[in-house]
Amino acid sequence: MTASPASPASWDRAAVRDRLAAMAREDAGLRRFGAATHRYRLRPALKEADVRAFERRHGVELPGSYRRFLLHVADGGAGPGHGVVGLTEDADEDEALHDLRQEDLQPGILATPFPHTRARPGPGNGGDTAYAVHGTLVIGEIGCGAFSRLVVTGAHAGRVWCDDPVWGGLTPGPDFRAWYGAWLNGPEGARPVPGAL
Repeated sequence: MTASPASPASWDRAAVRDRLAAMAREDAGLRRFGAATHRYRLRPALKEADVRAFERRHGVELPGSYRRFLLHVADGGAGPGHGVVGLTEDADEDEALHDLRQEDLQPGILATPFPHTRARPGPGNGGDTAYAVHGTLVIGEIGCGAFSRLVVTGAHAGRVWCDDPVWGGLTPGPDFRAWYGAWLNGPEGARPVPGAL
């Protein structure tokens, strides 16, 4: 992964920003999927006190790769799908992302372990019309009613699952760092699918 450092303990902020600048130059017309939403821009990184306050409020410890991203790179912005929703970002009230995020941030939801260890088919694949997503935080919108969920607590903490409640159900994906890196260094114009990595 070109834009990340050799050490998994930290992120190379300058390398991530350089890669995003190159992507923006290559896609000046914002034609890549999701680019018109995030415009290859990152929000400012958070301070340690902000992250700790969130963790205390919700009774969790955020997964390492995601936590380090928030502190060393950005509180969301450019990323897979329509971008990464910032930990402190308020989604537009008219969008489904807002409602899902509000549900995730209800007392005790993030601290309750995510119960799934394998894919959970949705109604389009003969599965359930509803499944539990506690222990996860919506961190992005993929599009067409599908979302990226970071598992915060449970056996898969740190991994990003694809949540497609209408068709595909829940699909496991990689660690946050690998998920973001695959998008950052992936083929031009490729639509990210968290469960396919």
